[in-house]
Parts: sequence; structure tokens; C-alpha cells
Amino acid sequence: MATKLIAPRTGEGVEELTVTHWIKAVGDTVDEMESILEIETDKVITEFPSPVAGTLLRIDVPAGETVRVGESMGLVGEPGESTDEEDPSTSAVEAVAAPVQAQSSDQAGEATAVQEDIKKKPASEETEKSEITGGKAAFLSPLVRKMLAEHELDPEQISGTGSGGRITRQDVEAYLASTPKEAPSAPQLKKVADAAQLTAAPKAAPVPTDLPGQLIPHTSTRRQIAAHMVDSVLTSPRVLTVMEVDMTKVLTHRRANKAKYAEANVNLTLTAYFVAALAKALVEHRVVNATWTDEGIFTYNDVNLGMAVALGEGGLIVPVIKQAQNLSLMGLAAAINDLADRARNKRLKPDDVRGGTFTLTNHGTAGSLFAMPIINQPQLGILGTGAMQKRAVVVTDEYGNDSIAIRPMVYLSYVFDHRAVDGESGDNFLMDVKKILENWSD
Repeated sequence: MATKLIAPRTGEGVEELTVTHWIKAVGDTVDEMESILEIETDKVITEFPSPVAGTLLRIDVPAGETVRVGESMGLVGEPGESTDEEDPSTSAVEAVAAPVQAQSSDQAGEATAVQEDIKKKPASEETEKSEITGGKAAFLSPLVRKMLAEHELDPEQISGTGSGGRITRQDVEAYLASTPKEAPSAPQLKKVADAAQLTAAPKAAPVPTDLPGQLIPHTSTRRQIAAHMVDSVLTSPRVLTVMEVDMTKVLTHRRANKAKYAEANVNLTLTAYFVAALAKALVEHRVVNATWTDEGIFTYNDVNLGMAVALGEGGLIVPVIKQAQNLSLMGLAAAINDLADRARNKRLKPDDVRGGTFTLTNHGTAGSLFAMPIINQPQLGILGTGAMQKRAVVVTDEYGNDSIAIRPMVYLSYVFDHRAVDGESGDNFLMDVKKILENWSD
């Protein structure tokens, strides 16, 4: 019997994946648990192993398209087997395989596992939801089926540009764009207007056809970043507060301990101090380490700190240091080294980028002094650290005498959701972070 390649649930709340690359082509043979395609979720690319040995008979979701959890991405079976959805032999057996983190071939075998948490829906329910009449129905990807059902479209009216006349997502979008639409209601118009105002520049500017240049297509990661940022801006009213921190005692401690940490193969970076200060302050300010809900503010027991890691032209990713409040400076530094290294080498696992309760971003690496970072939903705040500069500042000694001294200074930019955090609460939290750094001690 042919076996469907079912899109796995890679984590709580994940309902949709993107197929980024098919390692195998239709007609290729594949061994059991051999990687057959790559999928992306939360900007993490992982390999998906075939649950059975056989031949790739059909690709349901082409590279670059999305698929919902539990839907078929393709079909593996014996050469000559039917690929018709209505044929019982092609749907009688369905297997679910867990994604394997993209890595070296010897590591991939160890990371392979079978995921069993996706429950199959009754065949009658699946048939009802995906029922589309017409001869083209058997050759539609799950995404295209969903689009046709949502817009109540007949596939026979749409010309397919895919292989063998297959209808693609772009074909449906082109058809919708060329079809007159009903006038939207007043609330819909307002929502569209609000979104357009926030994203006017990219949406209002078509590709210039009369000027020389090149179009850089959006990657799946870039689209996810864009959608997440717009959603955050539309979701929460943001407030920015900035404070300046004297890093003298932090640098003194780092100079005294960097060699000792290096002996343990740990690079003691300034990020470790910022994370440690945040973890301590967030324990004391529970309303900051929280999420807004319609019923109330949900505060978290653990401090799971997201750490933004730049990937160059590939955008950025935010791996999470779990239970940061329980880690020593050495433990935090080691976790930061590990996550940053795996992020840049595309070896993060889906769980590494989930469950964050607050985020730290270091925009100062390129020289920026302070910024207004965007909150990583559904969190209530994000802290940005600027470039450290030596500046002349007024210092007061223990006797109350003022003098001018040269000190290493850093701006901390804290953006918070004003629905849950008031100005005084936000400033008190940031002041505590400042005090911890300025009075650093083991």
C-alpha cells in the first residue's frame, strides 16, 4: 500500500509548515527513515524522513508552499501503484514521521524518530473538508484545496501552470486577482486601512519595470519575519524607555574571569551579563515576564529568555535559553555559545526557538547606540542593548563629591506592551537591570 507523508506537528501551537526543498524527485527510490524533503517552521529548517522504503510516487506540496499539520505532503509506494486519492489502496495506510534536524549524515540517523502525537481524523471528515468536484481534484495540493474551498472556486475554471497542468497556489491567486470581488464591509475596510497604513511602503510600491535593477525574491524566513513584525505592531501599543548603564564593574569582572571560563571552553561574552541581569530582574517583576490575555495577565513561573541571533542576509532567529533564572553566569555563557553556534550553522531544533517569555536583542554590534525593537509576540517586552562607548560622565564619590570620569557606557532600550505594563512599572524594571549591571559582583 502507498503511504502518505503526513506533515508533522513540531510543537504546541504549530499548525502550518513550509516545504522548503524536496531532496527526492518523483520516481526516485527512498529507504526507510531516509530524508526525503526539508520543512521549515519557526525559521528552523529540518529534514523529514520517509516512514517506509519505496518510490516517491507523488509530490502534493511543491517547494516553497505551505501545508497544514496532518495533511499529505507526498506519497511513497511501489512503482505503478495508484496515486488517486479515491483509490482505497492509496489512503488505507498513513504514517507520520518526525522531522530530523538538518546536520551531517551520521548525526541525522541518531536524530531520527517517529512522531505519534498527530491523531488521524475520520476518513469521512477528511473527505468532507477536501471534497472538490472535477477531474483535477486528485492532483491538487492540500494548500490549493484549502484555497479553493475557502473561496468556493471550481478547479475546472482555473488554468494550471504547474507540471502536467497542475493548479498551483500562484494560479489560484492570479485567478482571484482577475475576478471581481464583492464590496467589503465597513469594519473590513477599516482593518485593511489600518494594516495598509503600517505597511504602506512595501505594499504601495510595485516592482519598477522601467528602471534597471534586480528583484530579490522573498525567502520563507523573510516572509515569516515580515508577518510576525506586522502582527506585533498591530497587536500591542508599544512604549519605549531608555536608560544608560556604566559597565565598569562588568568589564572588570569579565577581565578577571575570561581566562578561567576559556579553560572550560566557554566564551564569556557581555551577552551573558545582560541575560543574567534580565533573568534576575524578571523574577522580581512578574508582570513583565508575562503574556496578555483577554481574561487577565498570565505570568510565567520560569524565565525563558529569547536571544536574537543575526544570520546575515538570512535574517535573524531567536533561540531560547530555558529556565535562565536557574543558571549561573557560567551556565548562561555556555548556553549562549551553544545556541548562537547552532543558529549560525542551521542546527537548531524546533523546540530551541519556542517557549520564550522575554527577548534580548543586541543591536549595538553594528554600532547602533539605541533603538526601538519590536516585541516578539506574545511576549510583553524586549530589551535592546546598544554599542558600548567610552564617554565622559559625572561620577559622585562616597563623600558626595562630583568629578568627570571616562566610563564605558551602554544604552538599554526597553520596549513594553502598554496594555499590561505601565510607565512606572516599566521604568522600575529597567532600573533594576541597570543596578544589577552597575553593581556587578559574584
